[in-house]
Amino acid sequence: MSEFRIALRNLDTYNPESYHAYVKRGGFQSFRKVLNTPPVRVIDLLVEANLRGRGGAGFSTGLKNRFTNEAVCQRCVQKYIVCNADEGEPGTFKDRIIMEKDPFVLIEGMLIAAYAIGATEGYIYIRAEYYESVKKLKNAVAQCYEHELLGKILDDSGFYLNMQIKLGAGSYLCGEELTLLESLEGKRGYPRIKPPFPAQKGLYGSPTLINNVETFAHIPYIVNNGAAAYLKIGTEGSPGTKIFTLSGDITTPGYVEVEMGTTLQTLIDEYGGGMSDGKSFQSALLGGAAGTFVDASVMDTPMGFDTLKEKGAILGSGAIFVLGSDRKLQDVLHSVLTFFQHESCGKCVPCRVGTVRLVQLLEGMDAKKHQETLDQMISEAEYMAKNSLCPLGQSPILPLQSIKKFFYNHF
Repeated sequence: MSEFRIALRNLDTYNPESYHAYVKRGGFQSFRKVLNTPPVRVIDLLVEANLRGRGGAGFSTGLKNRFTNEAVCQRCVQKYIVCNADEGEPGTFKDRIIMEKDPFVLIEGMLIAAYAIGATEGYIYIRAEYYESVKKLKNAVAQCYEHELLGKILDDSGFYLNMQIKLGAGSYLCGEELTLLESLEGKRGYPRIKPPFPAQKGLYGSPTLINNVETFAHIPYIVNNGAAAYLKIGTEGSPGTKIFTLSGDITTPGYVEVEMGTTLQTLIDEYGGGMSDGKSFQSALLGGAAGTFVDASVMDTPMGFDTLKEKGAILGSGAIFVLGSDRKLQDVLHSVLTFFQHESCGKCVPCRVGTVRLVQLLEGMDAKKHQETLDQMISEAEYMAKNSLCPLGQSPILPLQSIKKFFYNHF
């Protein structure tokens, strides 16, 4: 089967270090097009296309734009636009591919969104370990300044955008938007309490739009082709495409961009080359550490935000870790929970103590009381989810609940 590419449509078709090569492929035409369009119409277009955030939550990108555009802050001098390129979810590397292979499409998507909300300052927050991505982005931003696409009032629109690249120190927590803003302001990466949300009070207390790399990469396509064309791709509730990163016990790990609604079976067999070394399928962890385990009953479920939720699973970041029959779920769960324990910032007690407690319960599990201990762990994780400040403390409940749903007897 062939891929359907939107975010990766320019992959390996031009030199990603050349501004002129991107322009020759029609680059920045979508942005030039919106300069002659009222900002509110651009927002209406994104709402109509039902573009949902590709970072994991799946919230409407158009509504985010609208809320930020309409936000009023009497003490603010400007609005901000921020790209979350931290990408710390284990097994996820979709944004890295875009930044290394097509950095200009990210900049174009940010320019369009900035115009729509009236932002004049933009930031790309990226983890410092992404050396090649940082190199390509710095070059792309510099060339956009050189060709006066950034930092200068464009035509008669009155619009201009300054853009900077900010390096993160590799904290998983800073992938959460409010914690990212704390880090971007030069503070320690601790979570904020919300509300208020970034659209009302974000960077430096000003209205701020935050999206991830893949989400911004969809915007030029929608502007160029229209909402109706975009809605024909994917499913009714989850239109468009999704980049899935495949790893684990499959023959050909890697990444693939396909229409929303493609099944897990197709992703494993057609794009992942099937199970490796003659293994049979046992389970898959969808969405990374903050994801859900599923069994074979989900293999034919269309991969979308709502369809997976109906099955008790989540799409998340699009990471798919496939587990063969020889894998021990207890070992994989241990890796997930120790990851959360290591990454907890320690600010709030439920997460700081809870992540340690979950690992202790799992490591002390009696062979005759697996289910009893699992139920106790779920009870602890539910308390964490209700009382933790940020998504890290709210995440362990996801893999634990999914194990109870799909593998209770097996566990």
